[in-house]
Amino acid sequence: MLTLFQQIFTSANVTFMLKGLGMTVAIAVLATLLSMFFGTILALIRTYAKGRWRFASGLVGAYVEFFRCTPNLLWILWIYFTVRGNKIAVCVFAITLFTSAVMAEIFRGGLNSIPIGQFEGAQSQGFNFFQTLWYIVLPQMIKKVIPALVSQVITIIKDTSFLKMVDINEFMRNCSVVLGTIYDVRGMVMLFAFEALCYFAICFTLSCVVRQYQKTLVTA
Repeated sequence: MLTLFQQIFTSANVTFMLKGLGMTVAIAVLATLLSMFFGTILALIRTYAKGRWRFASGLVGAYVEFFRCTPNLLWILWIYFTVRGNKIAVCVFAITLFTSAVMAEIFRGGLNSIPIGQFEGAQSQGFNFFQTLWYIVLPQMIKKVIPALVSQVITIIKDTSFLKMVDINEFMRNCSVVLGTIYDVRGMVMLFAFEALCYFAICFTLSCVVRQYQKTLVTA
């Protein structure tokens, strides 16, 4: 068993797999930041677009429902094979396109929980609409959606494994390359356990950090 372990987890194999893990984290971080940015804009439009801008709210609603009701993998494959450019950038774009819709709904829930009196109070202090959003509404919204936001970030990290289907050198794909050199079921189980442990370590650490942050907010 020890010899089999040493054959699988050689220095070259571990370095190769961890390089893929670094790519996974990089793609997840970039997609998360972009999705949060565009998701916030979409949520603001859908929540506050009124009057002559109501059509924009309807368009955003259609976008959100369309992408939320279709698989992420479908968009990764479709965009990868139809959009030209850097492969990694194209895949980040595909994940962002899908996840922005999910983020928009998360943020919209947070915005709807903000009492309308916040706007009235801010207006009485001389704040305009955009100042009220930036200084008062958005900070409160982020605090309210942290649990759902972290859950979605964890989903993004796991969804990067879909990029194996388009041969991006992320963690799951690099582990599959190593798996192709293993001809023993015990070795395959070891490798699968290593993959699960790595994903668990990242996602569980993220959850613990955010839970600790929430505790500081409560005690502050």
